[in-house]
Amino acid sequence: MHLSLVEAFGRFGSKPYNRARALSAIATDGAMVLNCSPAYFGHPAQGVLRYEDRLSREVLRTRPAELLGQHLTLARDADLPVRMVVTSVPSENKGTVSRHVRADLIGKVVMFDGDHFIVDFTRREETRRVGGAARRLR
Repeated sequence: MHLSLVEAFGRFGSKPYNRARALSAIATDGAMVLNCSPAYFGHPAQGVLRYEDRLSREVLRTRPAELLGQHLTLARDADLPVRMVVTSVPSENKGTVSRHVRADLIGKVVMFDGDHFIVDFTRREETRRVGGAARRLR
């Protein structure tokens, strides 16, 4: 999809601080929304999509980087769900920036040391299936 950053964040009920460079936001439901780059994804285990990056990759004194640090700390400490926006920037400025959302994935900050952070995403359906099975057992 070719969504603007505002539209992509808006799909999760959040509004980015900066319309062009926001890295994160907190949605109205309390979830953290994370602007991800495809280069930092990995698959550490079956059913897990891992996003691993460092704040130091950004200019640390910028407002978007400061907010990302605050949002990661809040999401880690309060065990907030993390929602994913993926922003792909074409190489050598050819083409347009594309953004899409992954509403089917829910993330959790599994590590944040003030610079290095890891967010593991899993499918929502797996969470629902487990919850549904527990309800059927009652």
